Amino acid sequence: MSNSTRTDTATADATAPIRNFIDGEWTPATSADALDIMDPGTGAVLGQVPLSSASDVGDAVAAAKAAFPGWRSTPPVERARVLFRLQGLLKEHQDELARTLSREHGKNFAECYGEVQRGIENVEHACGIPTLMMGDTLEDVARGIDCETIRQPIGVFAGITPYNFPVMIPLWFWPYAVATGNTFVLKPSEQDPLTHQRVVELAREAGLPDGVLNVVHGDKAVSQALMEHPDVVGVSFVGSSEIARIIYQTASAQGKRVQALGGAKNHMIVLPDADMDLTTDAIVSSVYGSAGQRCLAGSQIVGVGGAYELIRDRIVEGAGSVKVGYGLDPDTFMGPVISGAHRARVEGFIETGEREGASVLLDGRGYTVDGYPDGHWVGPTVLEGVDPAQTVGREEIFGPVAGLTRVDSVEDAVELMHRVEYGNATSIFTTSGRAAREFRYHAGISMIGINIGVAAPMAFFPFGGSRASFYGDLRAQGKDAIAFYTDQRVVMSRW
Repeated sequence: MSNSTRTDTATADATAPIRNFIDGEWTPATSADALDIMDPGTGAVLGQVPLSSASDVGDAVAAAKAAFPGWRSTPPVERARVLFRLQGLLKEHQDELARTLSREHGKNFAECYGEVQRGIENVEHACGIPTLMMGDTLEDVARGIDCETIRQPIGVFAGITPYNFPVMIPLWFWPYAVATGNTFVLKPSEQDPLTHQRVVELAREAGLPDGVLNVVHGDKAVSQALMEHPDVVGVSFVGSSEIARIIYQTASAQGKRVQALGGAKNHMIVLPDADMDLTTDAIVSSVYGSAGQRCLAGSQIVGVGGAYELIRDRIVEGAGSVKVGYGLDPDTFMGPVISGAHRARVEGFIETGEREGASVLLDGRGYTVDGYPDGHWVGPTVLEGVDPAQTVGREEIFGPVAGLTRVDSVEDAVELMHRVEYGNATSIFTTSGRAAREFRYHAGISMIGINIGVAAPMAFFPFGGSRASFYGDLRAQGKDAIAFYTDQRVVMSRW
């Protein structure tokens, strides 16, 4: 460990950068460089995040490596009890966590509360580790010889997580890693790390031993150091596809396990027989919830035949009625985007779409909200005539922008969808079981919704895309998480 001064809280001084969490202590970063953490709705500075050094990463990995033997030998039932206590503390503080999250991310309180709930559900699922880690046995595979499989933890894992779900996504990873007996080093997003600091405090209160979970704040230099550290055995990542590909190539080239979840361009297919009221509500919520900053957000609405005009007019009307405002205001549906730079990026996509031939049916550029002149606002936007030949039809915008297109058949919709490199999620809206079954059979996309706007699986099912939306073999959550964080041994015995 370095000789940095330690404290017992995540932030000893509100004007100083938040602290790393290393070997059970809140430890200042060795670097003096820091970034402001902004409230995206007001522009106010909420704190600072340090740009930690490779030395800080080394300290965290060393602490995790030292903690591994003792934690690995802790019985799974005892590891589960720590997570049971954490689950109770997270429920007890759920309102507090949601409010903090809304301030630093911008989405409304209900969405933040739901995000914390989804994180809690992963902790709950990880509590089942005594069952989830069980192996298989078969006696007499040959005369007098028995065979069994067991799962064992591997060592120090790292997680690199994004700004859009700063509580839930870390909880996709480290609870499963530590439940299976590994230790963990997390690099959260530098844009909104405050709420997870509180989660770490609760984990320590729940009794998680020193060094089992460590947090190092920073930018891509910290990510690079984690990917290259020889004592890190695996990396979990969520972010853009470009970075996911780099993470996968860099870490896997060094023999590390990698699950790298990337970007998306999610198509929502509407058939003429769909329940148009249900469909409209689901699509508007999917596209504009969290200001479109989620990998499962619908972004391309495809109307089949006569459904197109019906859904187009309803989407424009529904988007126009979305209440945009500060996340903690009770009537807000859609908050700001995360930063001024991201607002400029989203508005740039809208401009590009218009230049490439899309019609702007509803324009969110230059949006303002009374009382919040410094917020990073982009209003709900609808573009018509969008297809994969256009930038807005094939690239992830990650903002409150819906693209509309018309096709003649479900087969045409699937063909259009496959012209885009991503394969994260898709949804079909229909009352025909046959059409839904055929779509599921041919879609070729990892997460499929049937009359569902956001096809988000529960914690006990795997989460992750295909094609350019995912790099690796084992996804987040569910059985895949257990397999990713353990190595399976096959034991042959003769006595």
